[in-house]
Amino acid sequence: MFGNRTNFRSEVLTFKVVDFLGSYHTILERPCYAKFMAIPNYTYLKQKMLGSNDIITMSSTFSHAFMCDHEHYELATTVINMIELPRLGESSILVVPDCNKPTSLTAFHPHEETKVVGVDPTSWDKTVQIRT
Repeated sequence: MFGNRTNFRSEVLTFKVVDFLGSYHTILERPCYAKFMAIPNYTYLKQKMLGSNDIITMSSTFSHAFMCDHEHYELATTVINMIELPRLGESSILVVPDCNKPTSLTAFHPHEETKVVGVDPTSWDKTVQIRT
């Protein structure tokens, strides 16, 4: 249900409940918008739909949207790190470099013709080699 006692819109929706933490109360998708005949405008953070007496307008602020996005990003990053980092630790192989073998910064030798391109136009000290 959206709106208030004088102007509201109510529809029955079928939705899935998922077992994860999130900073949003609900995520409405196209079938919900179609059923309510709602029009979301992400630029102005508004959503409009027909009510029983007039148009129902729901809006938010940019600071609230930013806070929700920031919380969601932090939560998603934490959850992914909790799952992925242990897997990476189990699947990674420890490689110990041979300390007796000298390494050189000039060990890279391109097999094809390359061209030197400056990365910073104000300084030619920083360059990159690209294949021509």
